[in-house]
Amino acid sequence: MPTTIEVNKQSVEALLGSGKSKPFVIPEYQRPYAWTDEQVETLFEDLWEFSAISGGTERDGSYFLGSIVSYENEDSEQEIIDGQQRITSLFLLLRAIYTKLTATPASERTAEANNFIGKIEPAIWRTNKLTGIVDYKNILLTSRVVNNEGNNTLRAILETGEANETAKDNYSKNYRHFQALFDKHSQENPLMVYQFIYALLNQAILLPITADTQDTALTIFSTLNDRGLPLSDADIFKAKIYNQLNADDKTAFIERWKDLDEQASAANESIQQLFYYNMFYLRALEQDIKTTIPGVRKYYAANKFEKLYNPSLLDTLFVILNLWNVVNTGAEIEGESWSKNAKIKQSLDTLSSYPNEFWKYPVVIYYVCYRKRDDFEIKFGLFLNKLLMELMTKYLMIPSINAVKPDILKLNSAIVSSDTPEFHFKDIDTSQLELHIQNPNRNVVRMLLKILAYEQQKELLPARWEIEHIFPQKWQTNYFPDMSDATIKEKIEHIGNKLPFEKRLNIIAGNGYFSKKKKEYAASQIAITKAIGTSKTTEWDLDSITKRDIRISDSIIALLNKWDRNYKNISSAVDREQPSGDDLARIEKKGWI
Repeated sequence: MPTTIEVNKQSVEALLGSGKSKPFVIPEYQRPYAWTDEQVETLFEDLWEFSAISGGTERDGSYFLGSIVSYENEDSEQEIIDGQQRITSLFLLLRAIYTKLTATPASERTAEANNFIGKIEPAIWRTNKLTGIVDYKNILLTSRVVNNEGNNTLRAILETGEANETAKDNYSKNYRHFQALFDKHSQENPLMVYQFIYALLNQAILLPITADTQDTALTIFSTLNDRGLPLSDADIFKAKIYNQLNADDKTAFIERWKDLDEQASAANESIQQLFYYNMFYLRALEQDIKTTIPGVRKYYAANKFEKLYNPSLLDTLFVILNLWNVVNTGAEIEGESWSKNAKIKQSLDTLSSYPNEFWKYPVVIYYVCYRKRDDFEIKFGLFLNKLLMELMTKYLMIPSINAVKPDILKLNSAIVSSDTPEFHFKDIDTSQLELHIQNPNRNVVRMLLKILAYEQQKELLPARWEIEHIFPQKWQTNYFPDMSDATIKEKIEHIGNKLPFEKRLNIIAGNGYFSKKKKEYAASQIAITKAIGTSKTTEWDLDSITKRDIRISDSIIALLNKWDRNYKNISSAVDREQPSGDDLARIEKKGWI
């Protein structure tokens, strides 16, 4: 079905007046009204200046206020996706002007005042089509932002024209500010007042973009928005869940959502990302191994958002967050001994340097499924090493981010059936693995260095470390007179010439030669780097790189093979614990079952 979009520039009077038939709604998933004094003043002063220079009844200028993106919801309301801050401010400004105009007794008003009162009323409220009587309670703009007390404040201001003088909310502050600005300019230049109102209603132009669906409107908004803080899928999910709850549960839900949001931010994650991880967990439960990954909103929207209404959803998101708290911040979770296990943390830290996020999904699924089992710590550690072995090997041989995508999705589905799932990764020729370790793709160097480092220390590497070239990347041309620059450059990038090195020490060491840098290596808290610094080696040349290449590749291959064997051994042990079909038949024949 083709997408329908209507775009038609309108004056403020025309656009707001359209609310008579299709009232404006700021939906639950929007953020609260947040305009500052500065933004209010800028809008007012710009409009006043425009009225004086380019607008008013004697000039044909126009002032563009921006776009309003909306769609007509099932209740025939204009649900605002983008522009809610702007349209709210316009309602407040018109109400401030209306309050000022009507403060003068009807018998003393000018014809201009009566004219503009009559034009403002149908832009803010419904009016009786026959009598013209205004229904001040029937406002054309409603805010439904979740758990926002300001919704009632906005309604009260637009209905009564009064704002509490001590109120600190943005609706009240900005309304009072509009009143003060209008009073000030009215006193300083009374002849401009009606020209200003005319320009505001007729020459200030908005560009309403009306979409046929919420999805289309959100897509348009994401494309147009360049001011930060775009609506996320999580904002929409929050509103969907909130609207399904009874009144007693809504307050508790909002508090829990706020807690989740704060904890996620502290763990360098987001609720949006937690929903994404959870999507892979749910897909694994459904045995969905399709390589086409749906968008988060599209996935949860299936079957009328039924996945959002699962009572255990937030519990699962908190569980997933626990995992990333450990990975991202090194936190320890009470009652979960694995979170104190140095080797598990090192494996997770090494995986975090994988060139894409595919590694995260099986780790999340494994943790959610089996974290409560008594043997989780042991099996989790073996699983992580096996995953690291498979991903490392595949990327070394085929450095493509999508090479393991089908394998990961199959693994995800296998995990929910077994805590020792089979890794049905595509077979590849590893006969050249040694050479690919020695001269690896640049995207996998940090993983290799972490593996090497963690074989010699229990502590995680510091947060700020860099890849150090032992033989400098800049060298004197006469150092290797018989070798081409290309050969030297290629050799310098080998793994045998690289170390993990604290950034502060690396700055001190600079681009010097080995003999000058050894002192800084010796001061390092990274074991393999310190070992180089305290070694008896005094010179470092291309032969040194070659020899270290061989030592490293031998060590890495031996370690990868060990991880593979250990995982296969535990898998075999699990298989032996389960009676085969023949075993069950013999047992049944003997009458034991």
